Amino acid sequence: MITMTEYQKKTGFPTVRMRRLRMTETIREMVRETVLQPSDFIYPMFVVPGKKVRKEISSMPNVFQLSVDELVRECENIYKAGVKSVILFGIPFHKDEYGSEAYDENGIVQQAIRELKKQIPELFVITDVCLCEYTSHGHCGILREVAPGQVEILNDETLDLLAKESLTHVQAGADMVAPSDMMDGRVAAIRALLDENGFASTPIMSYAAKYASGFYGPFRDAAESTPQFGDRKSHQMDPANTNEAIREVALDIDEGADIVMVKPALAYLDVIYRVKNEFRMPTAAYQVSGEYSMIKAAARNGWLDEQRIMMETLTAIKRAGADLVMTYFAVDAAKLLKI
Repeated sequence: MITMTEYQKKTGFPTVRMRRLRMTETIREMVRETVLQPSDFIYPMFVVPGKKVRKEISSMPNVFQLSVDELVRECENIYKAGVKSVILFGIPFHKDEYGSEAYDENGIVQQAIRELKKQIPELFVITDVCLCEYTSHGHCGILREVAPGQVEILNDETLDLLAKESLTHVQAGADMVAPSDMMDGRVAAIRALLDENGFASTPIMSYAAKYASGFYGPFRDAAESTPQFGDRKSHQMDPANTNEAIREVALDIDEGADIVMVKPALAYLDVIYRVKNEFRMPTAAYQVSGEYSMIKAAARNGWLDEQRIMMETLTAIKRAGADLVMTYFAVDAAKLLKI
């Protein structure tokens, strides 16, 4: 093995060759390979009926359920912080087995879209398209009993409702829709109905590779969407599979998805990397509620430096290949980047 002294004699290089470009913050910034900016972020928000509602979610510090008036006020501050895009999740006044408020033109999300576009027209408003927040049973589609105590989601019947939900969002003024249900064929169904109604220019961001993850727990508190029985493993992906993710993404692209998403993010960086490299499509990743809450909890206990870990994880997600990151840290990160 060559010694450092022999290396220096042979090459004429000092031993600090690799460290030269790390010596100051200025030069580190100059050669930085992955750069975060506020326009990378999409901020998830939860809208509820009522007025002057600002209810903190116990498992997600500094994240709130907001009534429409409070949502608009919050979005004004978000936009000023440099975050130009939000995604809306609705918690309806009433739930039923068909999730009918999801596609009601006067539903809570539809009301929120209209008010946001009226008050902050520059804000890019994305909507989550699914039925789980709106159904009394908490599942992502129409259910059918196939045996005593055993039910299944009716895929094709659910597609009609998801497409209808998307159309009401876009008619209210949504800039983009994001189906998260993981039903087969939903991108094609949504694309067809939007095109038929004159919205061919409205993009679709598909939750293309959405895993049946344990990281969703706090979100289900926030969206009040915990399944009343069973789980979602019949339609969300097995965490062990990556080739399947590639097939899912390919199908959604073929059906008309403009942006594809991997969810969750940190435990699936390899999937983000594969998706970006195989398709070269605009790629999003969702740093989900459990990822956020773990960092918050550790920081509150003094175990981690919150700002440092926040930026490190967001950088990792972008480094893996994500062009866009949905994250509850969006505003905090944007403010830090603007300093």
